[in-house]
Amino acid sequence: MKIYIKFLVVSFLKSLIFVSSIIYVLIFILNILTEFEFFRDIDVQYYFPIYLSLINSPSLLFEMFPFIFLVSSQVCFMDLMKNDQIQTFKYSGLKNSKILFILSLTSFLTGLIIIGLFYNLSSNLKNIYLDLKNNYTSDDKYLAVITNNGLWIKDNIDGNINIINASKIDGEFLIEASITELDEDFNVKRHIETEKIDISKSKWIVFNPNIFSGNKKNEFNLIHFKSNFDYERIQSLFSNLSSLSILELFQLKKNYNLLSLSTTEIRLQIQKILSFPFYLCLMSILASVIMFNFKMQKSNTLKISFGLFLSVLIYYINNFLHVLGKTEKINIIYSIWLPIFILIMINFIYTLKINEK
Repeated sequence: MKIYIKFLVVSFLKSLIFVSSIIYVLIFILNILTEFEFFRDIDVQYYFPIYLSLINSPSLLFEMFPFIFLVSSQVCFMDLMKNDQIQTFKYSGLKNSKILFILSLTSFLTGLIIIGLFYNLSSNLKNIYLDLKNNYTSDDKYLAVITNNGLWIKDNIDGNINIINASKIDGEFLIEASITELDEDFNVKRHIETEKIDISKSKWIVFNPNIFSGNKKNEFNLIHFKSNFDYERIQSLFSNLSSLSILELFQLKKNYNLLSLSTTEIRLQIQKILSFPFYLCLMSILASVIMFNFKMQKSNTLKISFGLFLSVLIYYINNFLHVLGKTEKINIIYSIWLPIFILIMINFIYTLKINEK
């Protein structure tokens, strides 16, 4: 029986590699077209858009894995049924429930490997991609990041380079902030220290600033400071979460807490990653029970179509619940794990039908 189990695992992994390769090529081609369109009026080497496509495609492939696992399982079953391997398994004592268990365990373990290795690799490549791409966008002059030293902002305006640091954000106010103004040659023009800055609009209001210029220090009750940033833009320029590894996400969550910023999106991403192996496992089971329950149908098209219909339906339910979680309409745990629970119930019902046959 061990030979048949090994054969089943290898068959599934071959199908997974085959389907993943096809999806990756399609993603890569679409990416190349997008990058060439972006660089159409920009003077770069011809291979640069291709290179960007190569390093960006893995992170896009990661998002497609639930669909890939479903299709891979269906392809695996079609090959097994075509060669009557399922019947051979049964004669060897390998029942339907055992086949489902082997495939689900293989999918789950593969999901763990994807999270541990592939996700971290794709996030690092995504980070490199964003760094390179930002050199050719208007946002390369503007940057907002969060570290354990607080919020840091780089702003180019009116020929000056402004470096802003704040230890905390309280609503639309920067707390315990400093502003260093540099000229184009990076010489310090003046340095401003303050307890509070109103950033609700791009014309900031700096309260009780101490302004250092050369050897002079001046104190004011209030000054206005022109910036390309307001509160909303600062939020929008924070790191792309798909470019962060799992450990970096936990560190970013810690930094957000120090600044009293909302960690909703970060917690959502962390929960999504933690649930991913279960999601992949359940998609494989779903494909398997569909193939078992439709095995009397001669047309593989019907089986594939039904599986694709369910995967698209689950995808939209997933996205809808993610939006609700992101906007804090429902608890983040519910937004991530409710689709998992729905999949468990669907699989349970179909598994009962298999056991009755």
